[in-house]
Parts: sequence; C-alpha cells; structure tokens
Amino acid sequence: MSLGPALSQSDPLPTSVFLAIFSAVFLPMFLAAVDQTLLATATPAIVEDLGGLRQASWITIGYMLAMAASVPIYGWLGDNFGRAKILMIAIVIFALGSIVSASAGTMDHMIAGRILQGMGGGGLMSLSQSLIGELVPIRQWARFQGYFAAMFTLASVGGPVIGGFVVHAYSWHWLFWANIPLAMLAVWRLNGLHKRSVKPVRQGKFDLVGVVLFPTIITALLYWLSVAGQEFAWLSATSLGFAVFVVLGILGLLLWERRLASPFLPLDLLAKKAVYMPLLTAALFAACLFAMIFFLPIYLQVGLHTNPAKTGLLLLPMTFGIVTGSTIAGRLLSKDVAPKWLPTFGMGLAFIGLLLISFVPPNANVIGGLGVLVGIGLGTVMPSVQLVVQSVSGKARLSQITAMVSLCRSMGAAIGTALFSVLLYSLLPLTGSELGIAAIKTLPTEVVHHAFQYGFMAAAGVALCAAIVGFLSPATALKDHDSETAH
Repeated sequence: MSLGPALSQSDPLPTSVFLAIFSAVFLPMFLAAVDQTLLATATPAIVEDLGGLRQASWITIGYMLAMAASVPIYGWLGDNFGRAKILMIAIVIFALGSIVSASAGTMDHMIAGRILQGMGGGGLMSLSQSLIGELVPIRQWARFQGYFAAMFTLASVGGPVIGGFVVHAYSWHWLFWANIPLAMLAVWRLNGLHKRSVKPVRQGKFDLVGVVLFPTIITALLYWLSVAGQEFAWLSATSLGFAVFVVLGILGLLLWERRLASPFLPLDLLAKKAVYMPLLTAALFAACLFAMIFFLPIYLQVGLHTNPAKTGLLLLPMTFGIVTGSTIAGRLLSKDVAPKWLPTFGMGLAFIGLLLISFVPPNANVIGGLGVLVGIGLGTVMPSVQLVVQSVSGKARLSQITAMVSLCRSMGAAIGTALFSVLLYSLLPLTGSELGIAAIKTLPTEVVHHAFQYGFMAAAGVALCAAIVGFLSPATALKDHDSETAH
C-alpha cells in the first residue's frame, strides 16, 4: 500500500490519501464495533447448542468487561511501542479469541473465547483512531468524520441483521470463523501504515502496578453495574463490598500514580479542564445514547405494540440523525468552528428531542420520528470530543488520551444503562423475580407508558447536563501537532 510522501500539516489532505489510510484501519474498527451487537440475534441458537442459559448474558458481559479493562493498556503500549505494531498484536489476540469461540463445545468455553476476543477488541477501536490521529492532521481529519459515523452506524444497526442471517442460513460458528480472513486482511493492510508511522520513543519505566490495578478496578466497577439488581440486590452486602473495593482501589491507584514520573494514567492531561470536561461530556453522551438504543426498542414493542420489523424501521430516523449530525460537525470543525459549541448545541437538541418523546401522546410513528432530533444532537458530540482531546494531548500520547475517550464512553454507557434500568423497573409494579419483557407485557398499558415517559425524561435531564458541561468547557481551538515530528 503506497500512501506517498508524508504530507505537511498545511497541505490539504487529498480524499484519496485519507481513504487509503482509513481503509487500513476500517476493518479493525468495524470488527470491534460490530462484535458488540453481532450476537444479539445469535445468542438463542448458541444457548440451544451449548446449554448454560443462566450464563448466556456473559457472552456479552465478558466481552465488554475485557474490552473496557484493556483499552487503557493498549493506549500506553501504543504510545511507547508503536500504534500500528500494537494494533496488529491486538488483531491477532482478537482472532485467537474468535477461534476459541468458534470451536466452543460448552458455554464456559464460549465465554473464555469471548473474554479473549474482548482483550483484543480493546485495542482495535482506540488504536485505530489514534493511528489516524498520528497520520492525519487534526484539522483536516475533521473533514472526514462522516466516514466514522457511517462505520459506527453500520456496525450498530448491521450487527444484529448480519448475525440473524448467518444463524438462519448457516451456523453461529461462522460468525466467529469469518473474523479470521478479515483479521488477516487487516494485518496485511496495517503493515503499510506500520512502515509509514513515526517510530516511538519509550516514555519511562513500565508501570506494572498501574497496568494491573486499573483494569482490575474497572472490571469490578463494570461488573457491579452490570449485574447489581439481578444477581444481588443493590443494597446487599455483596454490592457494598464491590463499592468499597472500587472506592479504595481508585484512591490507592491515584496515590500510586502521583508518585511516578511516567504513570500509566496521563494524570497531567486528565487534570486539564480542556480534557476532563470533554471526557465528562462523552460519558454523559454515552448514557443518553445507550438509553435510546436499549430502551426505545423495548418501549416501541412492549408499550406501543409494534412488531420487530416496524421497530427496526422506527429506529432508522435516529440512525440517520447520528450520521447527519456527525457529518455536519466534521464540516464545521474543519472550518475552525469552536469545538465547545457543537456538543453544547447537540446535547441541547437531544434534550429537546428526549423531552418531547417523554411528553407526546404514545404514538409509535411520532416517537420514531422524534428520534431524528435526538440522533442529530448525539451525532455532534464524539467528533468534537475526539479531536479536542487529541489536539490538547499532543502526538506523543495520542493513544493514551484516545483510550481515555473510549473508556469514558464505556463507563457512561454502563452507568447510564444501570441507572436507567433501576429507575424504569422501580416505576413498574413488579417484584424482583418477575422482572423481564414477558412480565412487563402483562401490565396495563398506561402503567408502562408512565414508566417509560419518566425514563426518557430522566435521559433528557442527562442530556441537559451534558449541554451545560459543553457550555462550561474552555473554548479550545483545534491545532495540528506541527512541531512534533517524533514521539
């Protein structure tokens, strides 16, 4: 793959050159994104073959926990040893996990494979984006945000469709075997970028304590948020134990990291308002996004009695809105619009859309149509957040700060989904043993409407908080890493 000579920061980036770079990192990003939703329609078939119904949720939870916990590790490794090189290693780990999952004969075997996949998947997304940040000037990258929005949307919407088709026409095993040739193709394409990328310079002694302690804390936190209220009560001794472990672990980690000259966590960057405010915006954004992804389809099917096919169609306006919002945001950022105003406006628009959903009469078509407002608003957030923190961080720590963005997005999604679930189910007159879609269908329609309307009202409140955080963020201008020719 020839990308030609290195471009200066001031030269306009030809679309053909960007597409050559993007095509090399597209497969890793797509594999990581689609694997989060690919098994949604395949899980019943897997359970039918392997048994272990009670463990089935760990097909998804195991992958997500391993992915979230490993993201910051890949960020540090990428900055210190080369982003393209570490990304290729992550792809190999992901492919090995796919082989283990494809050959699974028991549910435990399957979960082990999914965890191994997640350990590789943690590097696919963050390293792909930081690699583009290394090779493409920041202000010029903004022009091409529509490609990323289209990729994420295709993965989110296409995952369940692809999974359902493969299971129906062939076997769930092929969902994993198909990753192998794609991974080989991705490594081959990335080899060209590896030769082109800047050779990194080691930034200090390896922080083994931080590398071990941080993912342990994150895994415990996300596990607690994922299963509390289901496996054990929120106010139980087990739940309290998790809370104490997480709080003490965070305090201990911070004390340790502050002692080091080259800590695993970029504490100096995270202390900057121009970094932690956009990261907080990303977490609040993810909470709203996943509230829509998980609860809007349930509301449409259970509360408004739409069939699965129509539900899918009613989600298209939100999908279209996300792509549109991201594309518009990229164009505005490339014209030097202050990045802080995009999430401020976008989350304000999402606030209006969510508030309207919570107040309008329960009409499926109207609610689905309002999803376009929410989608356009949400679509403006990640382009601005991603580019701002990469601009502030400098090229030497692109991978670390990009990993922090991915981590905040995962944390926001997990915390938001957990809290929205608690609120929603607390408004429904069901006991703990009755929670589930089947039980909700037995309730009076008015009760279901009431619960979901309050849920979307709460999501609107989170969107408003995100808009306020965006407004209070410093007006940071995007700047290319002109002076940085090496790490």
